[in-house]
Amino acid sequence: MSNQRQQKPTLTGQRFKTRKRDEKEKFDPSQFQESIIQGLNQTGTDLEAVAKFLDASGAKLDYRRYAETLFDILVAGGMLAPGGSLSDEVTCTEVCLFKAQEDMETMQAYAQVFNKLIRRYKYLEKGFEEEIKKLLLFLKGFTESERNKLAMLTGILLANSNISASILSSLFNENLVKEGVSASFAVKLFKSWLSEKDISSVAPSLRKVGMDNRLMELFPANKRSCEHFSKYFTDAGLKELSDFARNQQSIGARKELQKELQEQMSRGDSLKDIIAYIREEIKKNNISEQTMIGLIWFSVMSSVEWNKKEELVTEQAIKLLKQYSPLLKAFQKIVVLLYKADVLSEEAILKWYNEAHLAKGKSVFLEQMKKFVEWLKNAEEGKPFNGDLG
Repeated sequence: MSNQRQQKPTLTGQRFKTRKRDEKEKFDPSQFQESIIQGLNQTGTDLEAVAKFLDASGAKLDYRRYAETLFDILVAGGMLAPGGSLSDEVTCTEVCLFKAQEDMETMQAYAQVFNKLIRRYKYLEKGFEEEIKKLLLFLKGFTESERNKLAMLTGILLANSNISASILSSLFNENLVKEGVSASFAVKLFKSWLSEKDISSVAPSLRKVGMDNRLMELFPANKRSCEHFSKYFTDAGLKELSDFARNQQSIGARKELQKELQEQMSRGDSLKDIIAYIREEIKKNNISEQTMIGLIWFSVMSSVEWNKKEELVTEQAIKLLKQYSPLLKAFQKIVVLLYKADVLSEEAILKWYNEAHLAKGKSVFLEQMKKFVEWLKNAEEGKPFNGDLG
């Protein structure tokens, strides 16, 4: 047996060297801000030099961590406190959007700086959009000139698809709307956007994020009408935007009207009530007579799912007539009554009869309307229609 004592195990543990990248850094935007501001001040007002500096600095500075600070500096010259005022903690820079000249050429140059930066560092894209949303909420804290520059820049960025039109949701903030800040900012923004792209390009961008039907929200509830919107933006030189908004409201109104008509017909409401409703809607939403006839027709014919086989459509239409005969009979009379009440013109009815209707199931109904349409074509001036539609 060995006389040597067996060495007992110790509990001192083992030291591991921690790599720097595994250490959790302290969030310190002030040091990051000093580095960015120092570099921007050295570039002067040369925006090409600014873009090159930002491109190179991304390899040394943590843009991902301090994205908000970076964008605050590039827009306002320093970190922004809640509400939009500049923080007094660190020196600011004059090389920023808010200190630049207030003209489209300069704003386009700044848009290029942001565009190059985000293309180089793709992960900044989301943070940049969030920054724009925040800046719009801070509008009351900015001067009129600063708002104008931000509006022009935002319009250019939207035109170039650098940001989504969803950022406009910030303009629906109650306080901004109440004080008229949202509407006046929107004028500058859309003027900038429409100077770069036409309304046919702007409209899809708005529709994509559901902003096409929300533009009225730029105004307080008591001014949220198509008439007020149209006058405000037309007077500001944005008639194309006014026309677009009016068209969008008309589309929405037609959808609601069609839904209501279907419900009224399903309930079997009286012709008197239906006609009164139709006349009110035509006047209120400026719906054309031709469109109205189409809506009535579609409301009836959409109550059934049509067979894909064309040869079975007529049979299905007859079945539909039998099933909904009281409803369809009422519909036949609506056209005549609306004509007699001077709600629908002869021209609108004839145009609809000849071309503006759905193909499926039309033959049965059009045959029933034939007598009235022939009378319209041949009747002498002032002679009333006394025929029976059957």
